[in-house]
Amino acid sequence: MNKKRAWLIAAIGGSAVVVILLACAAFAALMPFSSTDSASYVYVDKDDTADSVYHKLSQTPDSRMYLARFWGNALRYSAKLHTGRYQTGKHVSAFSLMRNLRAGRQEPVNLVIPVTHTLAHMAARIAPKLQADSAALMQAFTDAGLLAELEADTATAPALFVPNTYQVYWDIEPADLLRRMKREHEAFWDEGRLALARDLKLTPYEVAVLASIVEQESANQAERPAIAGMYINRLRQGMKLQADPTVKFALGDFGLRRIMHAHLTTDSPYNTYMNEGLPPGPICIPSADAIDAVLNYDRHNYLYMCAKEDFSGTHNFAATYAEHLANARRYAEALNKRGIK
Repeated sequence: MNKKRAWLIAAIGGSAVVVILLACAAFAALMPFSSTDSASYVYVDKDDTADSVYHKLSQTPDSRMYLARFWGNALRYSAKLHTGRYQTGKHVSAFSLMRNLRAGRQEPVNLVIPVTHTLAHMAARIAPKLQADSAALMQAFTDAGLLAELEADTATAPALFVPNTYQVYWDIEPADLLRRMKREHEAFWDEGRLALARDLKLTPYEVAVLASIVEQESANQAERPAIAGMYINRLRQGMKLQADPTVKFALGDFGLRRIMHAHLTTDSPYNTYMNEGLPPGPICIPSADAIDAVLNYDRHNYLYMCAKEDFSGTHNFAATYAEHLANARRYAEALNKRGIK
């Protein structure tokens, strides 16, 4: 065999080896990290190391850790860790997984901002979906400097939250979450809603305060514009709102079923039996429905309302105090019959 032919055979053989190696590499890159069809995730914390992340990955059902470690070493993952929530299931390849981990390309979470009584309740509800715990969230929610940056204070801060489902990253900083809520708040308050608020001679924050009372007065969405109209009539006539939910908020007793006379004298700026006008801030995080009920309130002459004696969750409305007393008497009798105190 001459040298030229030997060189050609060697070149062909070498090329074949390269092709085989490339094919193997391509196959390894495409192989899924886990054979599970369901969504699964690994959560990387601030104090994690490459080894602790590998340990977490090993908890994924049917995982191919040899591939994760191979690509982790090839990509030098230990030199570039990022916190976050990363997809490990649904046939994501081991190569893509480790590349995402190294680049910090994480999957967002669907964060539900609920209708709830206080920011402390809010923090407790959303913390399980985030890296930050409820204490860290509350520290941001009550940070005077941060709230001033967002044109709010500790009383009006609940109005920054518009209940909805938002996509955020699991490791979002609490301060950045609050800034995101401010942007969502501004998007919600479009020119149409701002114009309606101006017609009411109320700011968006004041609308949210009134909406929080409407929210707590009734879960019946069809009735809310009528309730809003009643309170707007009271505001315009300079009457105290005398809203029972503000008493519950002042007492911090949200499960209170019957407001007694002694409750009405609770010393609090939120008690609308003792103070004129709106409370200093929302008494809950109101829904978009309650806000829109205020902005699109019913025009009527009602000044009073009382829960119906049939416990349907709706109300009897009255234009005069005499009518209201008759409604209140029927409701009190119904409470007594049921032994509700």
